[in-house]
Amino acid sequence: MKDRTPQILTRAIDTLHRHKSEFFEKHGEEGVEAEKKAISLLSKLRNELQTDKPVVPLVEDCADTDLWNQHLQYQRSLLNESDGQPSWFRSPWLFVECYMYRRLHEAVIQSPPINDFDVFKESKDQNFFESQESIIALCTHLQELLRTIEDLDENQLKNEFFKLLQVSLWGNKCDLSLSGGESSSQKTSVMDSLEDLKPFILVNDMEHLWSLLSKCKKTREEASVDRVYIILDNSGFELVTDLVLADFLLSSKLATEIHFYGKTIPWFVSDTTIRDFNWVIEQMKQCNHKWMSKCGVGWENYIKVGRWVYRDHIFWTLPHDYSAMSQVAPDLYAELQKACLILFKGDLNYRKLTGDRKWDFTVPFHQALRGFHPAPLCSIRTLKAEVQVGLQPGRGEQLTALEPNWLTTGKYGIFQFDGPL
Repeated sequence: MKDRTPQILTRAIDTLHRHKSEFFEKHGEEGVEAEKKAISLLSKLRNELQTDKPVVPLVEDCADTDLWNQHLQYQRSLLNESDGQPSWFRSPWLFVECYMYRRLHEAVIQSPPINDFDVFKESKDQNFFESQESIIALCTHLQELLRTIEDLDENQLKNEFFKLLQVSLWGNKCDLSLSGGESSSQKTSVMDSLEDLKPFILVNDMEHLWSLLSKCKKTREEASVDRVYIILDNSGFELVTDLVLADFLLSSKLATEIHFYGKTIPWFVSDTTIRDFNWVIEQMKQCNHKWMSKCGVGWENYIKVGRWVYRDHIFWTLPHDYSAMSQVAPDLYAELQKACLILFKGDLNYRKLTGDRKWDFTVPFHQALRGFHPAPLCSIRTLKAEVQVGLQPGRGEQLTALEPNWLTTGKYGIFQFDGPL
């Protein structure tokens, strides 16, 4: 909070400042005044953070305001009288980090007419453009695969599924909130490095995913639906890896529908919103590379015919961990129960799945989920936060001795499954 978050706020302020003339062209003086107001609110927020002030309730009336303020009350109730108020450096990291992004959003929505401006849009778009070569390699691979997919035997199909799962895993390295918003694009083709990266997968439940989905495929009745939900993380290159995987799941008939969940507001710098989702598909479609544009056209068509569905829900940008979902967002929990499999991408999802607690490394994943079992689920993440469960005894200690920072570098990855085997 002390080192990385102020950098993110500083970048947000710089971004607003750089768009001053665009705000003026669009909205005249009113746009310039709004830019000044947003900058002053963000500067105030940065100062509160850096001087460890108490966290204060949200003021702007939105769909999630009451839920946030109730949660703030709950955080207060956890402290003794002598501890004073929850403040920026004396609060659970998960709560206060989410709170920072929600306050950043509040500063922008309090500044009409620029209240729908996404301060992270540029860096997300830049990540996509800088990863172009990797995206082309991936699209080429996918299109060649789709040409022959009908002829593949069970084992070949499984190998292709595992390959694209791994691409989606390592695509998760492209996370802008970790670099304080610095560029983190994918410059090399991840397809070529899969074998070299295998030893860094600490938990590998890909076999469970295959047996679950191939069983769904074999027992599927004529017009029945097998839905896979992908709870998205970063836009840019990672989103493309998720869309490639989703295309494969439909083309291989391992699923009949894919539902994607993104964020309702700009979040953790690089997280996917509806605008990012549509923008990436549009960019692919308009690209002058034939396989990339073929992917874009195909994906747009999946959306048109309803086989891909993009959704969002305010719960994903609340501070609550997922064990609270059935209470706080019973409608979302009921929706997820319709899945034959849920894939949770990335680190923030893992922190929320496990409550971001100081679990022992050997605690079973099922236990760490504390009752969150809407459907079979799998976390696909590269490790960037200090929580990891479900490891073999001694493995965590062994890694710590070799590499003290193994939990936070993004070097290691997991496919961690929970569900009936």
